[in-house]
Amino acid sequence: MDNTALTQLEGFFNRLANERQLSRHTLDAYRRDLQLLIAFCDKQGITQWQQLDNGHVRSFAASEFRRGTSARSIQRRLSATRSFFDFLILTSKDGQAVIKHNPAKDVPTPKSPRRLPATLDADQMQRLLSFRTDDRISIRDKAIMELFYSSGLRLAELVDLDPPDLDLADATVRVSGKGSKDRIVPVGRFAREALQRWLQERTSIASVGETALFVGERGKRIHPRMVQIVVARWAKLQGLPTHVHPHMFRHSFATHLLESSQDLRGVQELLGHANISTTQVYTHLDFQHLAKIYDASHPRARRRR
Repeated sequence: MDNTALTQLEGFFNRLANERQLSRHTLDAYRRDLQLLIAFCDKQGITQWQQLDNGHVRSFAASEFRRGTSARSIQRRLSATRSFFDFLILTSKDGQAVIKHNPAKDVPTPKSPRRLPATLDADQMQRLLSFRTDDRISIRDKAIMELFYSSGLRLAELVDLDPPDLDLADATVRVSGKGSKDRIVPVGRFAREALQRWLQERTSIASVGETALFVGERGKRIHPRMVQIVVARWAKLQGLPTHVHPHMFRHSFATHLLESSQDLRGVQELLGHANISTTQVYTHLDFQHLAKIYDASHPRARRRR
């Protein structure tokens, strides 16, 4: 691609970062996907975005499929391509749009099997969170994991928290979610107790002027990768038989709430989902649980021995 095309791409990334205020994780994913599109265009001798047509985008998707890329990843790459060309259509120069048609608009996306999120049951969660806090780091780690499970936060949301976002007297935390949409969610008793202990220790670790709620051993805002390492390490130490990652707390939070309340709309609000269809995946998990009970209990469902 020529320099003009690359400059247009950087303009797109700037818009995502500054106007839509997407997370670093999402921006990195968009960049990786569109870098693959650029590599495809270079092989095809395409130097400007105006040269890319519907057939090219279909060929790009097909080439990714032949490389063994999953259907879910191809869907994301086509979504990134559509978003970028929508940006180009809206970008005018001397009153003329850079692109008049979106070549990715009607490209079919491959179907991917619906993957149900992995969760921990209540007993496993209790086991994970029942560890002694003998030092400042273990106190911090327990506060992180209790808050994850108590309030269903995303990893980026937790890392971005500052102490003023917490209102322990009101038992709430203010979260800036996707698209900079703020929401206020409850904080449970165990999480409040863990956070109070951490706040007492934080001042002795945090660097001067550091505004982050959770900091690493060097006193700076904790990195998302470090949180992933912390969670996996404690799961192993507590003897859990599965790999545990931060988003599993969010899945478990939603599943346990839905099993108890059956209030899909309420869970949607707490998770900060824009569409209820995103939340409905947890109803499938609940149904799996009910199906197991049915198979084990119903006289006409039980297998003969």
